[in-house]
Amino acid sequence: MTLLLVIIYAATLLYLCSIERFRHYALVVGMQGWLLLVIAFLQLNDASIGEKIFITAETLLIKGILVPFLLFRIIKRLQVNKTHPNSMSPIYITLIAIALMGLSMWLTSAVYTQGGNVIFFAVAIFGALIGLLLITVHRRIFAHLVGFLVIENSVLLLSFALGADIPMLINIGVLLDILMGVMLLGFFITKLSIETPTLDSQDLTNLKD
Repeated sequence: MTLLLVIIYAATLLYLCSIERFRHYALVVGMQGWLLLVIAFLQLNDASIGEKIFITAETLLIKGILVPFLLFRIIKRLQVNKTHPNSMSPIYITLIAIALMGLSMWLTSAVYTQGGNVIFFAVAIFGALIGLLLITVHRRIFAHLVGFLVIENSVLLLSFALGADIPMLINIGVLLDILMGVMLLGFFITKLSIETPTLDSQDLTNLKD
């Protein structure tokens, strides 16, 4: 069951590379949050009650509810619904993503020799690479924010690869990182839209003090 969910998670990463509308971006990020919630619940067999409550609440409230809500709010506020017309074609982005999947599998086979959670490690590396890809190939800052969130989700998945008993310190760090990242980047995008209504990252070079 857990393996199937991780494979579905990897499929959402590929889907992110093939779409252009930001509403779909927000929906996929929310779906990833719910997938991580179920994966976390299945992986916490030996965790304490406090850890189970904390990790479940963190994943549900932050990744499954708060993050998609903030993304939709930013989209509605700024009225920018699609990736930049001059961004790389989704077909080419998807082909690059498939190549990155092969790279993540090769890296996993090279550095991770344990048997149980190899798939977690591979998909986590794949997710981090996809996040960097979204930041690199897209010109609008909203896509950069989504890439950042994809990397954040990969951090949590990577913690599953390191063991079912997730240290509380890792989860606190992920929680604070998500909160600060979404809040600050959301505030940054909202204020920046006054100067760059299209949210084109290229316009940043024209901003002066």
